[in-house]
Amino acid sequence: MLIIDCPWCGPRAESEFAYGGEGGIARPLATEAMSDEQWGDYVFMRKNPKGLHHEQWRHASGCGKWFNALRDTVSYRFHGTWKIGAEPPPAFARLGAPGAGPVGSAGAVATTAPSAAATTAAGAAR
Repeated sequence: MLIIDCPWCGPRAESEFAYGGEGGIARPLATEAMSDEQWGDYVFMRKNPKGLHHEQWRHASGCGKWFNALRDTVSYRFHGTWKIGAEPPPAFARLGAPGAGPVGSAGAVATTAPSAAATTAAGAAR
């Protein structure tokens, strides 16, 4: 069983979590000025690397909070988890990630999670 360390609740079984995609994807500010190709790249194009990968996860069956994770896509090993807006673990520096500050802060890699209303609406639509 894979154990994921929720930054709020501590270690829990993988079955309690939902994968939220690649971390550090900042929504463009002037979407109306973007071409269809640029918008398509923002919506669909992801890195999908082999090795360390910055991801977003949600503790769906626990506290319900979103957090960042650094996971190896080959071994599935988690190298660290951290709250959005907090300093990432030292292993994050190995990615050559841009930004000098905490992930999710101004001037750094922005990581956003869907709002509670959007999450509820998406669940109701299913």
